[in-house]
Amino acid sequence: MKELRLKESDPEIYAAIRAEVDREKHNLLMIASENYASRAVIDAQANVMTNKYAEGYPGARYYGGCEFVDVVERLAIERAKKVFGAEHVNVQPHCGSQANMAVYFSFFKPGDVIMGMDLSHGGHLTHGSSVSFSGLMFKAVSYGLDPKTQRIDYSQMADLARKYKPKVIVAGASAYPRTVDFQKFKEIAQANEAYLMADMAHIAGLVAAKLHPSPVGIADFVTTTTHKTLRGPRGGLILSQKKYAKKLDKAVFPGIQGGPLMHVIAAKAVALEEALKPEFSEYQKQVLANSAVLAEELMTLGFDLVTGGTDNHLILMDLIKRDITGQDAEMALANAGIVANKNTIPFDKRGPKVTSGLRLGTPALTTRGMKQQEMRIIAGLIKKALENPESDSVLKKIRETVSDLCRNFPIYQDLDEV
Repeated sequence: MKELRLKESDPEIYAAIRAEVDREKHNLLMIASENYASRAVIDAQANVMTNKYAEGYPGARYYGGCEFVDVVERLAIERAKKVFGAEHVNVQPHCGSQANMAVYFSFFKPGDVIMGMDLSHGGHLTHGSSVSFSGLMFKAVSYGLDPKTQRIDYSQMADLARKYKPKVIVAGASAYPRTVDFQKFKEIAQANEAYLMADMAHIAGLVAAKLHPSPVGIADFVTTTTHKTLRGPRGGLILSQKKYAKKLDKAVFPGIQGGPLMHVIAAKAVALEEALKPEFSEYQKQVLANSAVLAEELMTLGFDLVTGGTDNHLILMDLIKRDITGQDAEMALANAGIVANKNTIPFDKRGPKVTSGLRLGTPALTTRGMKQQEMRIIAGLIKKALENPESDSVLKKIRETVSDLCRNFPIYQDLDEV
């Protein structure tokens, strides 16, 4: 059988991938959960280890021929331990949701009470949402934010924990712009004889750079994705103390997954090695600086932000006082070349398909090399777009400025071939 490269073998798929490369190059990517993986990470993921079945763990596989994928997985594990200071790491989860599922299935039974942040207040589907396995299989209790401060209401959490006695409390969020007090979570969990699971998917890069308090050593279990601020491939990790290792590993395989994606684990290992370099810490410092300036500038321009600012990589805009929904804001920005996502805000009266909020993030912009000056420019572009959502001429002019910014801060210049 003659081997063909993708361009000749499947031109339709090739064209779609090329179009995605162009989209990422020529738009400002501001979805807080997205980033640009390095070329080394992309190279590591696009490799022949996709061919290899490796059910089991290094040194204890159910297939032969695993000597080289064992090298890769051991490196990924050791690097993750070094980055986060963890005693045990499982690098096999295909995503953050499966990492969370593995923790739940390790120590809890269907019908047990779990407690996580309310989805509409910034939590994640897997923290107890009724449309997720976490809410379908377990009895979910949700804590939320204080209506005045819009910060986590630890007092409410403590009251709920005393009342419902959850087996596990989940610390973490997908749209919370402030520092999480993991020690406070631990105190509430211990007082109610509950386990503590920290989902640090959004802030893992900041934790790795020691710019956000780490849950490792505080929480019983820590889960994360490897993309987002960590800037690796799409995938998940579980970090824990050694005493939990056997149950967690068994829950991942054979519990919820079969063969691990060894080509993705190779890319995870590369990203974790990058996270150990001094340049990574400098990058994360710039992510925070950019986020702070963007938030300040948006507030100066008259926008309301949930919690009145940010401590991390993301910003949540409150559009209730504006004559625009989150859905329409997302569309207006997209037409101007700025990619963000609609998002519910605390006590949102609109549903998740419409929303009253807009979530913005600075990781991808920072990967391009943009700094505070560019954040001020982008804040102004956002203002113009949201005040003129149906003006083709205004949005076209904004897109021209976006194109200039993208040319001045290029990304993936060498991805001319897929």
